[in-house]
Amino acid sequence: MRVIIQRVAHASVKVDGEYIGKIDQGFMLLVGITQTDTIDIVKKIAKKCAELRVFEDENGKMNKGLSDVKGKILSISQFTLYADCKKGRRPGFERAAKGDVAKPIWEAFNEEIRSYGLEVETGIFGADMKVELLNDGPVTIILDSAEMGLE
Repeated sequence: MRVIIQRVAHASVKVDGEYIGKIDQGFMLLVGITQTDTIDIVKKIAKKCAELRVFEDENGKMNKGLSDVKGKILSISQFTLYADCKKGRRPGFERAAKGDVAKPIWEAFNEEIRSYGLEVETGIFGADMKVELLNDGPVTIILDSAEMGLE
C-alpha cells in the first residue's frame, strides 16, 4: 500500500463537473493498493495517517495532528502509484491491485480512518476525477507499506 499525504489548505474532487468531495484544512491522500495488501496493513497505514503530526504548534514546530486542528481528509484511490517505468515509455501497472480487490481495501482504509473520529471525503473509485488542492507548506509525505516493513 502506498499513500501520498499532502497537507492542504483545501482540496476538492469533481466527477463529470460536479463536486463529490471537498475539504478545507487537512490531508489529501492519494491511495495506491497492491495485490499483497491486507486489512492488517490497512489498519497500520490508517493509524499512521490519522495520528501524523505535521501541523504547526504555537512555536512553529510540526507537532499537531489532524484532530488538533480539526482537519479533514480527502481520500482518492490512485492505482498509478504502482506504475512501473523501468522499461519503455509506457508504464506498466502489474503491481496495482485490480478493481475488485482494490476497491474494498480502499473503502476499508477510509472506514479505519473514520474510526479515529476524523471526517473523510472521497473520490469515486475508478472514475475520471479532477482533483484540485492547495498544498500547505508544501508538506508531502510518502507512506509505503513495503518500506515500513509491513509486507
